[in-house]
Amino acid sequence: MDNAFLLYGATGYTARLILEKVTPFGLKPILCGRDETKLRALGSEFGLSYRVADLTNAIALNNAMRDVPVVLHCAGPFSKTAMPMQQACLRNGVHYLDITGEVAVFEQGASLDAQAKAKGVMLMSGVGFDVVPTDCMARFLYDRLPDATYLQLAFANEGGSVSHGTAQTAADNLGTGGLVREQGKLKAVPYAHRVLDVTFANGQTLPCMSIPWGDVSTAYYTTGIPNIETFMAADPTAIRLARAGNYLGWLLRQGWVRRLIQGQITQRVTGPDEAKRSRAKTQVWGRVGNAAGQTVTARLTGPDGYELTALAALTIVRNVVQGQAKPGFQTPAGLFGSDLVLAIYGVSAFSMA
Repeated sequence: MDNAFLLYGATGYTARLILEKVTPFGLKPILCGRDETKLRALGSEFGLSYRVADLTNAIALNNAMRDVPVVLHCAGPFSKTAMPMQQACLRNGVHYLDITGEVAVFEQGASLDAQAKAKGVMLMSGVGFDVVPTDCMARFLYDRLPDATYLQLAFANEGGSVSHGTAQTAADNLGTGGLVREQGKLKAVPYAHRVLDVTFANGQTLPCMSIPWGDVSTAYYTTGIPNIETFMAADPTAIRLARAGNYLGWLLRQGWVRRLIQGQITQRVTGPDEAKRSRAKTQVWGRVGNAAGQTVTARLTGPDGYELTALAALTIVRNVVQGQAKPGFQTPAGLFGSDLVLAIYGVSAFSMA
């Protein structure tokens, strides 16, 4: 089927945004998920066909993948859903994409590299806001200082907010601490163990706390830089609360606490509406340095994180449908280069300082 792809988790917040933006890309999504009632309604609304498949049903997944070259997987939390979908893609010779930012999922994909190459299948996670703009920043900086020994990345979301799925993923990871890449290895550290004052492209200087963002995994595979830290802009109160959470990890990992928080998310979090997304901006900053003391710093501005996710995912799906895929585990900027992010509407050119 020409320009077709399977959109799994099609009834979620981000997938709907992808459907609203798909037309200019010339792609034909086939809706897929486990709730036939919701899929039927969504298919009727957008004039699209659908296929029903639960991730626990291998036969249904095999049938859902017939005649499609690639799956865009949007059903989180990906720490639970990525593996069955990746295995289905490997069985059926279908390329795999997802929109996760979870380090464990990136590392899982890397561990399947040899299997994917043997099957001629590409596994690429993080084709949305997590991690396209930051991965492209990492590649841009590496290309200008190839002997860099450390990389720092930071982002700020001006005026944005989170979706239900993102909030649920965050809840699933409460109390697990932070991560950095040190001498090529992932290392556990306290959450918000470091704070940087970062000046973004809009001229704002903001405190940014260290977080276990997906780039501590992906940027290493994209660039080979052995020491990587990732940061997010946060106000001082949020930083204090994050640090306090390091001492409450035992409590935050309790099942009843997670259920309480997830219940609140279900009741209260629906995701930003179009008006809020249109006002929001993504700011990305990066810095690399080498053993000789040379440094390179760059900045980037883009649309709201959810807008960016939809546009980035569709850009990569189109590339894959057009034959731009490479078997094995791949990262967005590792395969497509730093200019990938510049093809996304609303993203500025890199600025250096």
